[in-house]
Amino acid sequence: MSSVASPKPDITATRLRVGFVLARHFTLTAFANFIDTLRLAADEGDRSRPIHCKWVVMSATGHAIASSSGVQIVPEAGLTDPRQFHYIVVVGGLLHRGEQIDEATAKYIRQAAAAGTPLIGVCTGSFILKRLGLLEERKTCVSWYHRSDFIEEFGVAPIADQLYVIDGDRITCSGGAGVVDLAAELVEKHVGARAARKSLNVMLLDEQRAAHSAQPTPHVAPTAADARVRRAALAMEQAMANPIAIADLAARIGVSERQLDRLFRIELGASPAETYRTMRLDYGNWLISNTKRSIGEIAAMTGFADGAHFARVYRKRFGVNPRGIRQRGDITHAEAPADRRLFKS
Repeated sequence: MSSVASPKPDITATRLRVGFVLARHFTLTAFANFIDTLRLAADEGDRSRPIHCKWVVMSATGHAIASSSGVQIVPEAGLTDPRQFHYIVVVGGLLHRGEQIDEATAKYIRQAAAAGTPLIGVCTGSFILKRLGLLEERKTCVSWYHRSDFIEEFGVAPIADQLYVIDGDRITCSGGAGVVDLAAELVEKHVGARAARKSLNVMLLDEQRAAHSAQPTPHVAPTAADARVRRAALAMEQAMANPIAIADLAARIGVSERQLDRLFRIELGASPAETYRTMRLDYGNWLISNTKRSIGEIAAMTGFADGAHFARVYRKRFGVNPRGIRQRGDITHAEAPADRRLFKS
């Protein structure tokens, strides 16, 4: 690649030019969502010519890169001068299948940062940027699913209740469908609102969600129409082992404790505390039926004082002792959908 010390090339001819670096076992959805949002905004009609937007998939080796689904992408170029791009997107994927990028790619990403090219980490691309020391003192967004992995590896809590975060020349995105919203914002900024709207319309999406929009809630969190309730439920989901005080939860969401209680009762027919306990018990029920952890370990993971306390409240909710479920190999409760409006504490 060219020396980053030479004058920066003029890239104004194309309104938005993006370079992609794909990790080994990258997430195909995150990559495809970003690419298609750019493609649909790049031309009139459905001709998909890279006029207003251009994109390049790069690699150090030129070899095909396998996604986590096994589908392979063949890179179009080597590691191009990062100053040729408005953004470089690092698409992450599986965390526990060995090194995600090679040393040449790591060096390139650091050079891109030194050159002042904004870096975007999507899915677990945020982990790659963090490992390279490029997210220090930066807000970092990850999927709720990988929040505990991030804390375990780096010892700091990321943002996991938003779709994406823009912090100067570092952008991190939780992945999935949220990538469309991020890509649409960049299209709107560089190409125009009309082009961004076209992309969303063709992809059959009603509207572009803002960066601070709540991530969809996990499987044990109740469904709610109100975004404040969804964000509170997601925060509960992320703090099963060490439950958050309801007053602190309300402050985090930006409402009073009384207002949060009213919102939960309207949306879910139960108080925040009742909802929280139900979620923790549902999670414990799943752990009993799907793991070999001891009842004591499960009690700790779900925020109960000890195994005896967990067993008492579990029996009250499900009508059976948790050890009895495991001895019979009964997984009925774990598979049956919970009635999210009939909480039992």
